[in-house]
Amino acid sequence: MKITDNPHGTRYMRGCAKGYLMPRVVYAPDRLKRPLLRTGPRGTGSFREASWEEALDLVAARLHEIGERYGKQAILPLRGSGACRGMLHNTGFLSERFFHCYGGYTEVAGNYSAQAAAFTQPFLFGSLPTGIDSGTLQFSNLIVLWGTNIVDTRYGCEMEARIREQKDQGVPVVVIDPRFTQTAKRLGTQWIPIKPGTDSVLMAAVLYVLLDRGWVDRISINALSSGFEKLEDYIMGRDSGEAKTPQWASAICGVPPADIENFARLYGQTSPTAIIPGLSIQRTVGGEEAIRMGVALQVATGNVGIPGGSSGGNCMYTLPFPRCGNIKVKKPQPSASTPMYRWPDAVLEGEKGGYPTDIKCIYNAGGNHLCQGSDIGKNIKAFNMADFSVCHDYFLTPTARYCDVVLPATTFLEREDIVFTESNYLLYSQQAIQPLYSARNDYDIFRELSDRLGFEAQFSAGMDAKQWLSHFLEVSEVEDIESFKNSGIYFGHNQLRVGLADFRDDPNENRLDTPSGKIEIRSARFAQTGFSSIPECRYQRTRPSYPLRLVTPKFSYRIHSQNYNVAVFKKMEKDLLWMNPVDAEDRHIEDNQQVMVTSEIGCMLATAFVTEDIMPGVASIYEGVWPTVRDDGLEIAGSANTLTSTEPTLPSQGARTHSVLVEIRPYNQ
Repeated sequence: MKITDNPHGTRYMRGCAKGYLMPRVVYAPDRLKRPLLRTGPRGTGSFREASWEEALDLVAARLHEIGERYGKQAILPLRGSGACRGMLHNTGFLSERFFHCYGGYTEVAGNYSAQAAAFTQPFLFGSLPTGIDSGTLQFSNLIVLWGTNIVDTRYGCEMEARIREQKDQGVPVVVIDPRFTQTAKRLGTQWIPIKPGTDSVLMAAVLYVLLDRGWVDRISINALSSGFEKLEDYIMGRDSGEAKTPQWASAICGVPPADIENFARLYGQTSPTAIIPGLSIQRTVGGEEAIRMGVALQVATGNVGIPGGSSGGNCMYTLPFPRCGNIKVKKPQPSASTPMYRWPDAVLEGEKGGYPTDIKCIYNAGGNHLCQGSDIGKNIKAFNMADFSVCHDYFLTPTARYCDVVLPATTFLEREDIVFTESNYLLYSQQAIQPLYSARNDYDIFRELSDRLGFEAQFSAGMDAKQWLSHFLEVSEVEDIESFKNSGIYFGHNQLRVGLADFRDDPNENRLDTPSGKIEIRSARFAQTGFSSIPECRYQRTRPSYPLRLVTPKFSYRIHSQNYNVAVFKKMEKDLLWMNPVDAEDRHIEDNQQVMVTSEIGCMLATAFVTEDIMPGVASIYEGVWPTVRDDGLEIAGSANTLTSTEPTLPSQGARTHSVLVEIRPYNQ
């Protein structure tokens, strides 16, 4: 098997190493071959192989027993990114559909990735799409990648090539990031190091310079937004006496005042400008404010709703993809719900802790929460507390090791599906090979269980996977279905969409569905959450005992924790703890030395990588490492979520995994 780029795609479309090397995943020697039933203590890896009939009979019986004894809401389905872009084979959609048909469950609300942005943006824009197609960057005269590592995290298969083309044509590309990333090296023309979690502070200082120098677009501000004058009072210090000057900001965010001034000048005098914020800037304490302040910057400079500009908010998955059917069920408002970021607390504390139900069963399809969920120690306790747990996966992941039943699932190469993206096209994913060993599609697993539990007709509507896909295409906008299947790609009619363009063209005729009909820089509804009605600077302050800020970026050869166990990917790049030479010298740490990293939550061992590619006061280790815990309880693999907390950023209940305070010391055995 060989994977190459689709010749029917545009010249900007390129795959990534993860995709090209997917056969190594499919044929990995530790692929799960048969269902497993736990025989020893959870976490020990003690399982025996079982037939599908025995395993599914057991799962169905336990689900029925728990539902009858404790109520359906005693079941907590956890979703992950194991398969999250398929119209049919989508672990999130399928889990919701199955448990909706089952008659109830406790929902995990929100997500790890973009919860602060998803929560905040409706207060600003209402429900209208706000993103941009990457092709519109051809009109940009300045691109700002704010906490955005395009090369490693992949904002679609075109974005990197589009930005590189603009750079080659002389367009400035400013990268704002604590690390000198591959994106800064390959795509950037300027790198501005910033302390993680202080993005709203730098944004406020830039806005101060714009206001002070008169580099704002008053016509756009008045036409497109409401409440900007209140934010201006805050920025200029009229309400509190503390102006958000570059000197003020520098002491907090670590960017020299002159660099703030120079960036503000470039930004304020260049149009159109696209600010592309990474999801990293909203995975912090006060991440909501980074979204609000970024939007305020684009409003102030008139860059909203125009080709080459952007909204300043989240650019990913905010524009619709071409119309197509999918397996997702329209579920009613759940009677029991808990924030995704706090799911282990909900399991451990239950009704006595103020959560809606006492969870007895965890059903995990396509997620590795004992690696990707914050506070791994707490997550393990939650799985140990559950009466019963199930996992669908390709491998015996850390999460699977703590489950009672593990069911081997197919990869995308072993099944057929329609795939949606962040752009205006659909992909047809043909089945390349027959499922290996006894792996089954997630859809078929849930269908078998629904048959045993008595609601198969409702779950499947009498259709197998091929029939569902045919139905999805029948109700889609795709006219030449055979051509779509053969080429593998269908392009929507407009590849140069700009969110809020109609609103920008005529704000009176195309009002937003916000209370004012405009972008609400000041939001009375947001104030009802208990936080300021205007964007303010909220951030985590360091403490003497934990003076360093830790970031946990994506690893370019993994999708979160996927591929960690596959040998070829392990050779690509080592999981090391980045430290600036200043911080290393202060702690008598040398390059390649073993160190102990400690936070309020936990501690772990790691190997130091001393480099100028990270700013002083900040450390970094890639997320996605599978944890390995010694008998004495010390985590020795470098799994970042050993150090993180399940306390979210508020009011969104979103992740704060880039607001981790740590100390690092040499490790002496």
